Amino acid sequence: MLFLMNDVILSFDPSELAPPVTRDRFARLSLNSVLELGKELFAQEPVLQHKDVERAQRLAALIIAKAPEINAALFVAPTRGCPVEEVQARYAQLGVEVMGTLLHRQNAGSLTNAEADRQVWQRLAA
Repeated sequence: MLFLMNDVILSFDPSELAPPVTRDRFARLSLNSVLELGKELFAQEPVLQHKDVERAQRLAALIIAKAPEINAALFVAPTRGCPVEEVQARYAQLGVEVMGTLLHRQNAGSLTNAEADRQVWQRLAA
């Protein structure tokens, strides 16, 4: 499964990221709770998708578990250790062709934050 987390395409199998007990524990969480968890994680580490890929993948798997149509998330924290309320977050559903283009750019080493913003996040604001 592919998931865009800010400016990184994560590739993972969601079923391999959490043991069954953990899945059961998180089954009661709402999508809003997962969003708040993401904000907390990015408040602690604004570039989580680069610094702790495994944690970013687990967050993506939780998002997918709550809303399978979502395959992209943007979390923007102004500084490390900022209040959670200052973290901005958005979800998106990207088409296969956009995701493929982004993955190709990432594999070529040319996917930057500016490129992801131009291809995805700014496109949503228009």
